[in-house]
Amino acid sequence: MRPDAPVHWHDVIDSTNEEARRLTQSGSTGPLWIAARQQTAGRGRLGRSWVSPVGNLFATALFEESGGFKVATRHPFASGLAIADMCRALLPEVDIRLKWPNDVRVDGAKLCGILVEAGTSSDGATWVASGMGVNIAFAPEGAGQAATCLAELGGAVTLSPDLVLEVLRPAFAKRVAQAREDFAATLLDWELVAEGIGQTVVSGKDDKAVRGIFTGLAEDGGLRLALPDGSEHIIRAGDVELVKEIGSDAARN
Repeated sequence: MRPDAPVHWHDVIDSTNEEARRLTQSGSTGPLWIAARQQTAGRGRLGRSWVSPVGNLFATALFEESGGFKVATRHPFASGLAIADMCRALLPEVDIRLKWPNDVRVDGAKLCGILVEAGTSSDGATWVASGMGVNIAFAPEGAGQAATCLAELGGAVTLSPDLVLEVLRPAFAKRVAQAREDFAATLLDWELVAEGIGQTVVSGKDDKAVRGIFTGLAEDGGLRLALPDGSEHIIRAGDVELVKEIGSDAARN
């Protein structure tokens, strides 16, 4: 992904990721950015809707991945780090944290959601569409999570989707290159800003729930859990939540 990849802006669109998919079906795989000022059918992981008001940023980076699907699976981590880099450039005092697998949060409140999709073009190339929804002016809540936005965190009143994307583009290109060339370094950087390492987390529900201490990331990006019996369990799909401990402010839902 080039830092100078062009941006295709839309005033209103159903979903930037859906537009990326349409482009790939017509033979275009980027590199380019698709950005919108409003989405009418924004979506996140697991089919969840993403509320998309004017004033926030909705953008998808579309590009080919020469490393195939094996490398494409690295880009959710690269995307999260790019958002964190962008936020630190704009608000250096804010403690940005990455919640596995792909939420960007501050004090347990969601600032950005990430949806990375991949597919194969008609000529056999692997394409990646990395969609990112950044709360700038508004913090709509959804999926049972509290939310925050850059404005609430002290962002300047002049902060706009255009400006945020301009800061994000080079950060994203840098992190994509890192993920391709040195994924181990990407994972180490991700762990440095991870939410919940050393704390108890739970994955799954009811009798299928797995509970343990989040100890870090596996070589492929899976979440490593130390279980009460001393064994290790690696989670590679699904959601995880921090377990709130009574009398402690260290862990938050």
